[in-house]
Amino acid sequence: MSDFVMPSLGADMEAGTVLEWYVKPGDTVKRGNIVALVDTSKAEIEVEIFEGGVIDELLVPVGERVPVGTVLATLRPMPAEVAVPVPPGRPAPPTPAPPAPAIALASPPAPPPAPVPLAAAPAGTNHRPRVSPLARRAAAQLGVVLSEVSGSGPNGAITKADVERARSAGPPVLPVERPAAPAPAREPGDRQAAMREAIAALMARSKREIPHYYLQLEIDIGPAIDWLHDANLQRPVNDRLLPSVLLLSAVARAAAEMPEMNGFWIDGAFRPGDGVHLGVAISLRGGGLIAPALHDTDKKSLDEIMAGVRDLVQRARAGRLRSSEMSDPTLTVTNLGERGVDLVHGVIYPPQVALVGFGAVRDRPWAADGMLGVRPIVVATLAADHRASDGHAGGRFLTLIERQLQRPENL
Repeated sequence: MSDFVMPSLGADMEAGTVLEWYVKPGDTVKRGNIVALVDTSKAEIEVEIFEGGVIDELLVPVGERVPVGTVLATLRPMPAEVAVPVPPGRPAPPTPAPPAPAIALASPPAPPPAPVPLAAAPAGTNHRPRVSPLARRAAAQLGVVLSEVSGSGPNGAITKADVERARSAGPPVLPVERPAAPAPAREPGDRQAAMREAIAALMARSKREIPHYYLQLEIDIGPAIDWLHDANLQRPVNDRLLPSVLLLSAVARAAAEMPEMNGFWIDGAFRPGDGVHLGVAISLRGGGLIAPALHDTDKKSLDEIMAGVRDLVQRARAGRLRSSEMSDPTLTVTNLGERGVDLVHGVIYPPQVALVGFGAVRDRPWAADGMLGVRPIVVATLAADHRASDGHAGGRFLTLIERQLQRPENL
C-alpha cells in the first residue's frame, strides 16, 4: 500500500483544495495520469500521480482544503493482469474481478514516460469534457451536471455560457454524489488578493534567505532580429516566430553549458536540475503572475518552443496547468519588453538559484569595429544566488547568452 499526498506546486504553496477527483476506488492508474484538480492560491492545477497502482481509497473529499503533504488517497499494488494504461486526465475502466487464486504482483514499474501533451481524444471514445474554471463554478452554483452539457468552446470545451444555457433549458439536475462540504467559490478579486499575498510572502522569503547578486549586459540583438525577419518571410503568418522564442532558446542552451545556473539550493547544498526546464513567467488576466516549466527547453527547436509557450499561456490563463509544470522549473525567465520596460531586476524564485530578465529592444548608439551606428539593443539581467555561483560565473553565463543570440541560425 502506498500514499498519494497533496503535492507542493511551488515554493509559495502551503495548502490546496481538492476541486474534483477524476478517479474512484478500484480505478487503475499509471504514473503521469491526471487524477485530481486542485485549487491553489494562484491557479487550478491538474495533479498527476507519480506512482502506478489501483486506487484503494479517496481520503479527502471534494471541497476540503488541506496542507501540503496530507495523504489524499491510498493505492494498492497493480495486479499484472490489469496493468492497463489510462490516458491522462480520464477515469480508468473498472478493474475486472480477480480469479480465485491469489494474483502475483506486477514486476517493478518501467521507467517513467515523458510528459504526455494534451490532445483531443480519438473519435468514438468517452472522455472528460474540458471545463473552464468559471463554468465549473457556475455549474456548482446552478446545480448543472457538467457531463450533460454540450461545450461550444475550443475543442468542445464547456464555457460559462454553455452552463447557463443548459440551466435555462430545463430544471436543474443535481448529481447523485454531492460534496459534503464544498469550498465556497473563490471570486476573481479574492483569488487576485490571495495570489498577491502568496507572491509577496515568497519574494520576502527569497530576499531574506537568498544572497542575491545582480549583473546586466547590453546585447546587440541585430543579427537575431535580421535572421528572424528573413525566416518569418518564408513562413505562413500563423507559424511565424516571436523574438521571445530566440531569447528562451539562447538562455536554455547557455544553461545547458553552465549547470551551476540551472538547479536548486536545498538543505544547504546545490542540486543541479535533471534537465533545463525553463520557468516562463506568464501574466494572468486580471493580474498576477505564474511561471510554469517548459520542459527540456534546450533540446527543443524554435518551432517546438513557440508551440510550447503558446500552449502554456493558453492553459495558464484557463486554469489548466499540470502539477509537473509547476513543481520543477529549474531556471526562470521573465521578459517585460512588451510592457516597455528597459531593465528587469528580478527576485529569485526559491529553491531555484537564478533568474534571467529581458527588457525592451531599443535602437541605441552602438560602436563596433571602430564605427558608430544605431543598433537594436536589449538589456539582459541576471539575478543569481551567491551560495551557488559568483559574479565571474554569472558574467560567463550572460556572455554565453549573447553568443547564442549572435548565431541565431544555430538556435
